[in-house]
Amino acid sequence: MLAGGAALALSGCASVPAPSRGTGTLGVIVERARGALTIVDTQQRAALGRVEGLGDLSHASVVFSRDGALAYVFGRDGALTMVDLPGRRIVRRVMQAGNSIGGAISQDGTLVAAQNYQPGGVKVFDARTLELVADLPAEYAPGQRSRVVGLVDLPGARFAYSLFDADAIWVADLADRAAPRITKYPAIGRQPYDALVTPDGRHYIAGLFGEDGLALLDLWQPNPAPRRILAGYGRGEAPLPVYKMPHLRGWAVAGRHAYLPAIGRHEVLVVDTASWQEVARIPVAGQPVFVMARPDGRQVWVNFAVPDYGRVQVIDTLAQQVVRTLEPGKAVLHLEFTPRGDAVWISCRDDHVVRVVDTTSFATLASLPVDAPSGIFFTARAGRMGM
Repeated sequence: MLAGGAALALSGCASVPAPSRGTGTLGVIVERARGALTIVDTQQRAALGRVEGLGDLSHASVVFSRDGALAYVFGRDGALTMVDLPGRRIVRRVMQAGNSIGGAISQDGTLVAAQNYQPGGVKVFDARTLELVADLPAEYAPGQRSRVVGLVDLPGARFAYSLFDADAIWVADLADRAAPRITKYPAIGRQPYDALVTPDGRHYIAGLFGEDGLALLDLWQPNPAPRRILAGYGRGEAPLPVYKMPHLRGWAVAGRHAYLPAIGRHEVLVVDTASWQEVARIPVAGQPVFVMARPDGRQVWVNFAVPDYGRVQVIDTLAQQVVRTLEPGKAVLHLEFTPRGDAVWISCRDDHVVRVVDTTSFATLASLPVDAPSGIFFTARAGRMGM
């Protein structure tokens, strides 16, 4: 009787179908020259397939649905494309603007917002259908629209973004989709070029291209007022030509410090997030573009504009200094950490390869051939604000 029962149990186990692939280890690499995505598995360190027909991806960015199954791709040509990652196919695609440089997904995953240069403004879509929910023109004077940058999701059905041409930050609340409310904060500083929101959703920080310093908005306050931080960090020194605009989207917050690229300088600024005062500067090899903290905050990785864009440097956040310089390939455009930070994926556009590097030993774990890779985005972003 026991033997028969055991046999039956074993037979039952054998008949259970293999589980379908989950999405927690998936990611995408943008192939900017061919308008395609390479879908990858971060655990296997392997490419799974390609999705083509996504248009101009020269400044593409990607956000993910809550379950990590859908990628929303924002193309420079104004297209918004929904991609089924497990199915490796395009689900829906809308041409929503003439020139777009990114977007965000709401905290509850029901709204997708695109930030647009042309026409200037933000368009918000239903995340399931890509039907237009709201058109929010960035009209700061009669007949004048600003280019929109620095769009991030906030707690609730809210989005914050900056107006490059209007020197302003706007916050849109879509709790009532039929009647969005926009709160405007003018005169924040000249030409905000990008922004981040801290991991807790409290502080929205916009970098300023037109002057030294950044603008900070404390969104936990009942009546927040923008204030300047790090004003004049380059005062008294001749400015260098800016070869590539730095990015602030890497969540370079480690412990109580934020690590920010100094625009036009060969430095990373270290800022105390309690006081928002500068506490240190770390000399680096060139003009930093991405300054990204490993998920545990123990390291910060930096890549650079030309002529130093073949290098990557690693900052030890305890020692507050560069501890390793790597040369993974030509034209390093983007870095993305695996969810727990054991490895970092580095796109080397001109070598047509993505290197996977161990963040402890700095050994190369894998090299994936990819046609002109640029942005790398993993589905772990689905659970993180501002990503």
